[in-house]
Amino acid sequence: MVSDIISAKDLHKVDPVFGQLSFDNHEQVVFCNDKDTGLKAIIGIHNTVLGPALGGTRMWQYANEWEALNDVLRLSRGMTYKSAITGLNLGGGKAVIIGDAKTQKTPELMKKFGEFVHSLSGRYITAEDVGMETADMDLVREVTPYVTGISESKGGAGNPSPITAYGVFMGMKAAAKYKFGSDILEDKTIFVQGIGHVGESLVEHLVDEGANVFIADINQERLEEVRSKYGVTIYGGSDIYSEPMDIYAPCALGATINDDTINKLQAKVIAGAANNQLATEEKHGKILQEKGIVYAPDFLINAGGIINVYAELEGYDKKEIMRKTENIYNTTLEILDNAEKNNITTNHAALNIAQNRIEERKNENSN
Repeated sequence: MVSDIISAKDLHKVDPVFGQLSFDNHEQVVFCNDKDTGLKAIIGIHNTVLGPALGGTRMWQYANEWEALNDVLRLSRGMTYKSAITGLNLGGGKAVIIGDAKTQKTPELMKKFGEFVHSLSGRYITAEDVGMETADMDLVREVTPYVTGISESKGGAGNPSPITAYGVFMGMKAAAKYKFGSDILEDKTIFVQGIGHVGESLVEHLVDEGANVFIADINQERLEEVRSKYGVTIYGGSDIYSEPMDIYAPCALGATINDDTINKLQAKVIAGAANNQLATEEKHGKILQEKGIVYAPDFLINAGGIINVYAELEGYDKKEIMRKTENIYNTTLEILDNAEKNNITTNHAALNIAQNRIEERKNENSN
């Protein structure tokens, strides 16, 4: 047997889960591996006080397993607060599959992942996220009932992306109302970073309203496609954060508001679909507050997707989905006003509401 000496910089990895900075008293973390299909996945269940943990599955080519674990912990935590603040009887969970969705995703891999989901007996309910399609959820549905976001033809609510985008649009309009005195986005300069399914749907809403839209993405082909479809402008610079703009809408991966970007940021409002936009919630939320930049909490305004898939569990129709999603506008205004009144960050104000609801339910359950 050979023993390796652990270097000082790696000492924190001795406690790879409980010692993670992103670990927030998660109830369960499940590591899934299948040699035959090549599946390597992690399921994070953060909190089930309000109900079963529901959250999408993301397939991404992470640099390493440590990065994947950090992502699933942050994402599952965010789902807890997203459901709580939206008034849904759901807990928070998320899953990540390590790999390239374009080249490594197979029907066999998706079904095997579904078997792991099924083994949790409903504590975790999955859905689609980055790198996933409705068709992938249909495959998962073949081996487990614990999945949402399946095709409408199979009795599901379909692709949640348009509803997610509509909720972001509502939250953005509320933030604009708070900052500019009007929720009309006509002639406002808005940068949309990331134009996947949600980003494109958001672009459509913004163009319909007459906004001056710039788009950015790592996929040049996708940029050209969206530009020709909606007549928007592709951002050709190298530092989007330093550009003068009214609204910055991050719609790709999280943590774009970080130590490197926050002091360069010229936006007056941040409202986008990406999860975990603040690299460090307290620190970067406070800096935004001090700079007078209105931040619409991501886990609130991107909740349209979970509202959409929740309809499959509760059986309400499209009209009710849209009503609940439109209400993101009112909740956003309430949180922005609450943050100002109590001199706290908007993220803090949103977390307070979500955490209070969870505590109330926990107390009810213990009585």
